[in-house]
Amino acid sequence: MLRHLIFDLDGTLVDSCAICVEILEGMLAERGNARKIDPEFARPWMSHGGQKMVMALLGDDCGDPAEELAEFRRRYAVTQTRVETLFNHVATSLRTLHGRGFVLSICSNKPQNLVDKVLEDTGLAPLFQSVVGSRAGVAPKPAPDLLDLVLADLDASPDHCLFVGDSELDHAVADARGMPFLFLTHGYADPDYQPDPAMSYDCFGELARAVMERAHG
Repeated sequence: MLRHLIFDLDGTLVDSCAICVEILEGMLAERGNARKIDPEFARPWMSHGGQKMVMALLGDDCGDPAEELAEFRRRYAVTQTRVETLFNHVATSLRTLHGRGFVLSICSNKPQNLVDKVLEDTGLAPLFQSVVGSRAGVAPKPAPDLLDLVLADLDASPDHCLFVGDSELDHAVADARGMPFLFLTHGYADPDYQPDPAMSYDCFGELARAVMERAHG
């Protein structure tokens, strides 16, 4: 029986590209560079990990990658994530799923403190029973280690879970634990990733309805 719904965060529930671009443009401006970052160029980098994203978007202005990433994350931690950055129908659909008795969780490569902040800022935090972000000593997705932490926290079997994500990394994580996967097309997947159309959804509301139909026949 399907009981647990495990979600990625960035590109799945929240469109964080604009926030990342805003922070990085601020870093550039403080160096006397008024260059604007094209959001369409930035979007595919959102799923490549923080350091690669920062290096790509800062370009020739990038200094030491580790230091640049640390500065980016410090700024992110004090930047408000606006409710408007939630994809359409996310808030209402999550509340409906929660009200129908599904147990909702997060499994994200975003650092734990930033995951917690985004959920608090957007008002979604009370809906989630387990929230797992990246942390030292635990391999990020596509390794299944973060998902294993969610399953342990829930004391749940993969047979009773479904993973919802927006990239090939999320699909790989679900496959590693034999868990069904549903794909949202509005995120940051590699353009070469072509999932089965039967498990792909353009709208979060449509995906939520499909989940309820699957669970209740």
